[in-house]
Amino acid sequence: MADICPSRSEPTLSFTQGLILGQLSVVLLLAAFIKFFIFGDPPSPEVVASIRATDRRSRTLAHKKSILSLRETNALQLVQNPALNKKHVLRPGPPTLTIGSILSKTYYKVDSHQPESLDWFNVLIAQTIAQFRSDAQHDDAILSSLSKALNGTARPDFLDEIKVTELSLGEDFPIFSNCRIIPVDEDGLSFGTGKAFDANMATREGARLQARMDVDLSDMITLAVETKLLLNYPKRLSAVLPVALAVSVVRFSGTLSISFIPSNPSNNEPAKMIFTFLDDYRLDFSIRSLLGSRSRLQDVPKIAQLVESRLHRWFDERCVEPRFQEIALPNMWPRKKNTRGGDETISDVERSMSKAKGVDIAKDVREEARKEIEAEAHGGADRVPDSLRYRHRPRTDEEFPGAGSMPGSMPGSMP
Repeated sequence: MADICPSRSEPTLSFTQGLILGQLSVVLLLAAFIKFFIFGDPPSPEVVASIRATDRRSRTLAHKKSILSLRETNALQLVQNPALNKKHVLRPGPPTLTIGSILSKTYYKVDSHQPESLDWFNVLIAQTIAQFRSDAQHDDAILSSLSKALNGTARPDFLDEIKVTELSLGEDFPIFSNCRIIPVDEDGLSFGTGKAFDANMATREGARLQARMDVDLSDMITLAVETKLLLNYPKRLSAVLPVALAVSVVRFSGTLSISFIPSNPSNNEPAKMIFTFLDDYRLDFSIRSLLGSRSRLQDVPKIAQLVESRLHRWFDERCVEPRFQEIALPNMWPRKKNTRGGDETISDVERSMSKAKGVDIAKDVREEARKEIEAEAHGGADRVPDSLRYRHRPRTDEEFPGAGSMPGSMPGSMP
């Protein structure tokens, strides 16, 4: 019987020991996660900036390669399809004022012209920013706009109302320098990088002039907010975690590119100005965080990394090449609806002057009437020579048939 039913082996660990070992492993994993993932030392700003610059440069090169390959494909289709090539042959010629003629008439040589310092432009921009900051001190429009944008429809359900606790627009001004003009094609690519500029290459449709300038800003532009993280599971507001965050832009340096696109009346497209930043920019932040109400965690490195990464991605997706911002420009020709001053202003001034004169005349009439009433009350109507009585219509001789002087005549005058 013993051979048929072998004895069962006893487990080496009891249930209590296994439970304790499992709890210890969970605690160790949680401690390692907190230590190395949340409180781990972040990489140096130089390393992070180098990695981001490499990623941006690789995206730019990939975009340029895709554009060049697309051009080669289109050129091959034109050679193989004569009907398609005919459309390009019958296309209207380039406008009379080309990029080459503009550069020639403005005496600007792309290959030999020295970059400009833009000192006058820095002064103009500084005055504009100073006025903007002054207006913000006396008006809550920017604060209201920020609060409305932060609490818009894009705010997730696990976030409470976001309140702006600090807003600083800085004290310094951006410095623009090293401005140069570069001819580019319709895709924003330079004509023959490293070669002498040929005006004949810039005659095709879509070619334009591009102004590139270096931008450098060292300041402390701060936005601080506070909110609460809401845990709505298993029931609503199961837990609440207060969060305070302050983000400051401490430095920005890069290359700004601005170009002008002429209007196209046939497609009803207005003239546009586009601007973008090259991929060699650097944007540094200073991020402070505070979690909890009683036991607070201050300046968690992982939160700073997540916020900084999200801000860089937001900036890259909007105004870093190949993406750009486009601003439609109004029509340059004068229009009636934009006219100010002239006949309308003159009529308004005359209307206001007539009103003022009417008020003065009414005041004089009331004053004269008061004087006449006082004079009649004292029985001395003759003492008030400038009363309203002498402003009545002159009476004819038929109204005074008798002899004697007419009322109101001078003493000693003829009857």
